[in-house]
Amino acid sequence: MKYPIGLILIAALALGLFALRPSANAESESPVETEVAVKTAKIVKTTLYRYVMAYGMVEPEPAMAGKPAASSKLAASVAGVVAQVFCEEGQVVKKGAVLFELDSRVADAMVAKANVTVEFAQKNFARKQQLNAADNVSRKLYDEAEQLLQTARKDLANTETQRDLLTVKAPLDGTVAAIHVKAGEAIGLNNMLADLIDLKRLDVALKIPSQEIIAVHLGQPVEFDPGSPADQAVSSGQVVFISPQIDPLTDTVLVRASLPGGNGVRAGQFVRARVRVAELRNRLAVPIQSVVHGDTGSTIALVDGNHAKRVTVKTGLRDGNQVEITGDRLQEGMAVVTDGAYGLPDETRIRVSE
Repeated sequence: MKYPIGLILIAALALGLFALRPSANAESESPVETEVAVKTAKIVKTTLYRYVMAYGMVEPEPAMAGKPAASSKLAASVAGVVAQVFCEEGQVVKKGAVLFELDSRVADAMVAKANVTVEFAQKNFARKQQLNAADNVSRKLYDEAEQLLQTARKDLANTETQRDLLTVKAPLDGTVAAIHVKAGEAIGLNNMLADLIDLKRLDVALKIPSQEIIAVHLGQPVEFDPGSPADQAVSSGQVVFISPQIDPLTDTVLVRASLPGGNGVRAGQFVRARVRVAELRNRLAVPIQSVVHGDTGSTIALVDGNHAKRVTVKTGLRDGNQVEITGDRLQEGMAVVTDGAYGLPDETRIRVSE
């Protein structure tokens, strides 16, 4: 049996419309709410610090405030030949210890000759004293004998002084950092023999930008970082000197910070430092990764049950991984989203992951 073409087209169109009509079950289904896995932290009330960052070099303390320098470059007072070396690198020595001896054969001979002269002058003067007591010597001969004895004694003192200059002693307690000569070498007045450092008296010479120096004052705490992950953090020192001049080449100011003994660093080591210039107490703070910055300002995502509610905040001082926040109805102990906060829509269902 054949059907009209028009009837067939109408039937096909009806079937298509029926297929496109939503089923009753689809209309009754509710949309599935997305759940986002996040990590959270608490709003804390803490003390935050503001720092001025700087870099510097560990150095022996210079002479200041009536204290001698903590280092010395040893040199001989006279030219000569190094006869003996009584120290080695790394050796700890006491002030006055003999470190070097120059060839003293000529000086020893001169001292011996001066001693003979003094001995002769003493005997001659003793005879004149005896004769003077018996009035058997003129006053002129007595005075000449006394003058010869005084001159001989002065000559002996001078030769002994010259002999002492051939012995180089430690001017301070310290460690022999370097030795620059060997036994048998000839040296002049400009030759350095050794470097001596008191490792218990080190400080750090910091270069601080001139724009930030106004916040730096004597006595402020300074924290050091040797720069190597394997090194332990150095204990805090304090600002002990601020130069009155600005280096025109670097636009920085020299600041010296004390370095406690037993800190594990060495002279000449490069370190990072931060000078604590401000202290803010009882401030609300959150981890830095919980704050999202956008065109309309900064926000955090507060945890409200199993949802995250975005709240506008103002950020303040940043100290390490924490940043100060202020805003309406913020309280210590509130939970905020940290990992996953960026791009998280308002009122999103969340699941806290460990």
